[in-house]
Amino acid sequence: MKIVETPGFKKAFKERITSSRQLVSEFREALKLFVEDPNNPILGDHQLTGAHIDKRAFWVTGDVRVVYRQTMEGILLYDIGTHSQVY
Repeated sequence: MKIVETPGFKKAFKERITSSRQLVSEFREALKLFVEDPNNPILGDHQLTGAHIDKRAFWVTGDVRVVYRQTMEGILLYDIGTHSQVY
């Protein structure tokens, strides 16, 4: 499964996540779980609604989410941050 980070994701990751080693570590672990099994219940993967109807999200922590979309080429990561930051 090919993972592609969009420019928006890279910017959000740098601004919101990189200042915390713990969050960086938790993101890496969640992404590893996602690649191994996107349906792992720990990830809380879910379809989004409204303006984000074409995207899905999974949990990194209780409040930190990764917004993504699956395409024929792989997984496009769009955003990362707290619930209020990404929605």
